[in-house]
Amino acid sequence: MNTTDILGKFLLDSSPVSCEPYGNGHINSTFLVTTEKGTRYILQRLSEEAFKDVPALMENISGIARFLDAKAKAEGTPCHVLPPVETLDGQTYVHVTEAGADAAAGYYRVTPFAEHSICLEKPESDEDFYQCAIAFGTFISELADYPAETLHETIPNFHNTPDRYRIFHETLERAKENPELAPRVEAAKNEIEFVLEREERAGLLQQLRDSGELPTRVTHNDTKLNNVLLDDETRKLLYVIDLDTVMPGLSLYDYGDCIRFGAATAAEDETDLSKVHCDLHLFEVFTKGFLESCKGLTDLEIKLLPEGARTITLELGVRFLTDWLDGDKYFATKYPGHNLDRCRSQLALALDMEIKREEMKEIINELSGN
Repeated sequence: MNTTDILGKFLLDSSPVSCEPYGNGHINSTFLVTTEKGTRYILQRLSEEAFKDVPALMENISGIARFLDAKAKAEGTPCHVLPPVETLDGQTYVHVTEAGADAAAGYYRVTPFAEHSICLEKPESDEDFYQCAIAFGTFISELADYPAETLHETIPNFHNTPDRYRIFHETLERAKENPELAPRVEAAKNEIEFVLEREERAGLLQQLRDSGELPTRVTHNDTKLNNVLLDDETRKLLYVIDLDTVMPGLSLYDYGDCIRFGAATAAEDETDLSKVHCDLHLFEVFTKGFLESCKGLTDLEIKLLPEGARTITLELGVRFLTDWLDGDKYFATKYPGHNLDRCRSQLALALDMEIKREEMKEIINELSGN
């Protein structure tokens, strides 16, 4: 089956005339399709390496899209997600079992192309970051009454910090006994000590979720600015995209990952750690938008927003460290030691958040009126 055959199984407005690689995503293979009528769509082949149960993933997305579309129509407001295009037989994906001339085997889906939109890798202004907060805060708020327990975990234990530590401990013990990996343990001894010193507190949010003190919500779980599409004229929110990791989770992790990514003063793999800080101005910009748009947060959720940022940053540092100790098997690296540099940068950012915890609390108290 080739690309034309695959596209022919979807309810497009007319026959496709072109299909070209599009974007710079690292997980799914993405193509821009144009039809005879000039309408554009996005075709994607989903990564079965990252997502073990694609039908369950697509069930999540289609359920959420239908829910949000119905709510938007009832309230007369815009819908901020792009629903998958259905196939001729009413499905939301096509499963190709044999590779064709220009199409690999796998699961394919189609979504409308968002015309007159822009996608940014990093904020170009405070307003861009504020709109990112509006996007993800609105997303959580609008799905507050969606039954989170009905969603599939597309990546089990994705933001379960104690489980990330469990994997870290297992990997560390294997590395110590492996002559090829033991030098990596020695090279990372300071980082290992750092994460071990913080292990007990790192599990706090998961413990509060397990006890029910923090509510489980429908969360995005990949809250970077490049998963938000802005109007190319007004720079206001159009759509939240890349819903593959939408799962039951904590609002604090969605919030925290945005702070980790957007309020950091240096790149994720910065080697000059003196440049790595959490910018409190950007922290305030994002927090303002998030609190304004994410209605219904509990007092405890609001209180623990800084903990969400610190925990998710530490968690990523642990993941980079684990991969370094395991021989760089998960994250793609550009040079030897890349994962250790990433780990050090994230741990430096987590430490800066610890130092600024009281200032962050004061900003949140002022914005929330507490």
